[in-house]
Amino acid sequence: MALISLANKTREEAEGLQLELLELIFLSDKRKQLLLFLKDGPKNMDEIKETLDVTSTAILPQIKKLKEKSLVFQEDKSYRLSLIGKVLVEKMQPLVNIVDVFEDNFDYWAERDLQGIPPAFRKRLGELKKSKLIQPDLDRMFELDPEIVENISKSTRILECIAYFDPSLISICQERAKSGVEFSFLMSEPVFQRYSVDYLENFRSMLALENTKFFLYSGELKIANLTVTDRFVMISLFPKNQKHFDRESLISYDPSALKFGNELFDELLRNSTRITQIPNE
Repeated sequence: MALISLANKTREEAEGLQLELLELIFLSDKRKQLLLFLKDGPKNMDEIKETLDVTSTAILPQIKKLKEKSLVFQEDKSYRLSLIGKVLVEKMQPLVNIVDVFEDNFDYWAERDLQGIPPAFRKRLGELKKSKLIQPDLDRMFELDPEIVENISKSTRILECIAYFDPSLISICQERAKSGVEFSFLMSEPVFQRYSVDYLENFRSMLALENTKFFLYSGELKIANLTVTDRFVMISLFPKNQKHFDRESLISYDPSALKFGNELFDELLRNSTRITQIPNE
């Protein structure tokens, strides 16, 4: 009984220490931002004040608390992360990133079905930094947003993945492909059927282009739309209630988002088959 009691006490103390450490890091935005800032190396007080937009009076008490827990130490006139601090910051950065992404467009993420995003990529959603919500006007629900049109028109490489037939998006992508832009089109079975039957001649002419590749997704494609170019990445997810698809999308120009988009497209290709023959009429 004594051993069990001691084990329970030790576990409670450990859990208390974990909670205390989490509160130390995340309950103060100043402490959180300082730890992330020091990730790149030692910084002096002037650099800290300028970057974090704080006064010495405001930041010194926070530095003191971090020093007391051995996360930060002072060396001459500079502050740097301890080895423990470095380990914690490396682990907290992805969490901070994904919280920021969700907070920026919380209602959108809360209402979307994330099942179409492979598990490994759900963990990386924090890479969709600086995402902006694109909401089509009710009177232009079936038209592409001007910002999307402009960026596609200036792109030199387009990766397009789509689970629903969107004539306006397909049309502008076709125009860019015919002008010589590298174009890869990954489509769901319903899109393939619609494209190969109702738009057969367009499909034929596109397949004949050397700079275009077409792929058919095996199974149900649960990402409504993924557009990746050398300029931006746009992702559109189905609502949890798919009866009311609103065509809202998130767009980002951040390099980390472009990397995420390219690698997600490559992952979806793993479950796809390239279309090399023109469908029969």
